[in-house]
Amino acid sequence: MAPRIVVTFAAVVVSVQADQCSFRSDPNAFLERQARNQRNVFERTLTSAKASGKSAAVVVPASTLAPRNFIDDEIFGKLAAENVPSAALSTDEEFIRRLTLDLTGRLPSPAEIRAFVANDAPEKRDELINKLVGSPAFVDKWTMWWGDLLENCQFPGLFDRRENGRNAYYNYIKNFVQTDTSLRDVVTELLTANGNHYETGASNFSLTAKTNMGPSQDTYDNGLVKAATYFLGMSQYDCVLCHNGRGHLEQVNLWGSRTTRLDAWKMSAFFSRLNIPGRTAASTDFFYQSYDINERTTGTYDLNTTTGNRPTRAKIGTLGNLSPEYRETLATPPDGNWRAAFAKSVLKDPMLATNFANRFWREFFGMGLVEPYDMLDPDRLDPSKPPAEPWTLQATHPVLMQKLAQEFRDSDFNVRYLIKLIVRSNAYQLSSRYEGKFTLDMVPLFARHYPRRLWAEEIHDVIAIGTGDLPTYTLAKLPSVRYAMQLPDTDEPRSNGTVSNFLHAFLRGNRDSRQRTSDQSILQRMAIMNDSFVTNRTKITAPNLALLFKISGNAEVIEEIYLTFLGRMPTEAESQTSVKFLAAAPNATERNNYLEDLVWTCINKADFVFSY
Repeated sequence: MAPRIVVTFAAVVVSVQADQCSFRSDPNAFLERQARNQRNVFERTLTSAKASGKSAAVVVPASTLAPRNFIDDEIFGKLAAENVPSAALSTDEEFIRRLTLDLTGRLPSPAEIRAFVANDAPEKRDELINKLVGSPAFVDKWTMWWGDLLENCQFPGLFDRRENGRNAYYNYIKNFVQTDTSLRDVVTELLTANGNHYETGASNFSLTAKTNMGPSQDTYDNGLVKAATYFLGMSQYDCVLCHNGRGHLEQVNLWGSRTTRLDAWKMSAFFSRLNIPGRTAASTDFFYQSYDINERTTGTYDLNTTTGNRPTRAKIGTLGNLSPEYRETLATPPDGNWRAAFAKSVLKDPMLATNFANRFWREFFGMGLVEPYDMLDPDRLDPSKPPAEPWTLQATHPVLMQKLAQEFRDSDFNVRYLIKLIVRSNAYQLSSRYEGKFTLDMVPLFARHYPRRLWAEEIHDVIAIGTGDLPTYTLAKLPSVRYAMQLPDTDEPRSNGTVSNFLHAFLRGNRDSRQRTSDQSILQRMAIMNDSFVTNRTKITAPNLALLFKISGNAEVIEEIYLTFLGRMPTEAESQTSVKFLAAAPNATERNNYLEDLVWTCINKADFVFSY
């Protein structure tokens, strides 16, 4: 919530004032985030349910659903206590579509759907989970997810990472996803890595802290804000680095309201020996415009600034130089490597496991147990120590939040283990269809599955794979790719501006000033209807469609088209309407034209863009 840098015409950085605080200027933007997130989930759920064309699933008493793990105990237990019925379990057809999209960003093939539905083995859902987790498509999707979180892009606003740095970071991220590296090791490497950012991928995290035009303290502060937000879910450090929490955060965050600017400065001090000099190299050299990240042997966080990205940092009495001190534990570095000391404290901090348990829950359930997901409040998370009124526990299910975090820690921070734990639960496997009244105040209970709008890359890949018309995107100093989910950042493909604009319509963000969002817009509908990426592929010239259209039976070809592009069988009404439509074709050529129209129609159905 730090204000933007204010620059005069002479390019001199001017200190901001406390009354420029973004919370003060628009408090509702923060106070309403939780309610706004829940309303978005509610509206998205109703939109998806209406679009599916299928009847609602019969609701059942939550007590009748057999729990598969402690997730179900907590979710169904609360539903039963609130006397709220649950949706029935998803059908096999719903489940394979949802799981494959959520884990890999792709649709299952028609053959895979038919085989899964026909399989009577009781353990088939667990077997599918095991098959998908760790697959090449899984690696592609979660490399994209981590790239979003770690803000890997070529040209952020405060410095130039450039293509060599972007590529090194991308390869580092993909490697730790592919090798199932413990998050413990990943966080340690990201926080402590030294080396040139073109060579040492992990050093790009520290480079992300770089803040030009201001004093060095701006970079130290930014390093803390990035680390606390990514790894602890505590973006409120961005507030208390400008001003004490008291007088600003009382309505937002209990922990923040008790935290002082001095507390935050002592956390930033862990980064006050971070050194990011530019490498001197000729323009023809590989290392041209690169940075060498290292740790200085001396340095403190000095209270001596009057300019920069934050208000004046002035001495407190005679105190003018700060050494690191970690929040809550007050731990100090045992030696001169201050970033390494910070990493060790982060690994011991309960907020690390809590943050990632909440983030992964949000990815699979459509809403975090805590929202906003990046404003976790340490003083409102422990169900054994509830805050005094009028504060309440922050999580919708505080015991579940605690158990998920502990399970993640006990697994040695194994991300694949956490993902499998979540998707194996019956709570995740509920149908998104719901018979009876569903109201906004039911959203925090997770009585049904909440649909999510597909990512831009998922929409692209479903269309490309379904039609068999896979593009080739050339990348600077990386191998060419065929799938959007393999692009190294969200400004690619720069080699194809038309496709890049199509993807941008689905709000994939720029990994800097704009986060990815699942909002919907008219522009998205227009893109799917009219963009050449779609219209050029919904022709018989597309390899898969040429084969599909050879199926002679009208009902059979319709079924195959629905399975290919929507991941489901057509409803009876859809089948009857489509058969009647095709039967009107006077000849084979016109039938192909009609089939092209049917493919385009399926891609333009509202449920195409949802994982539900």
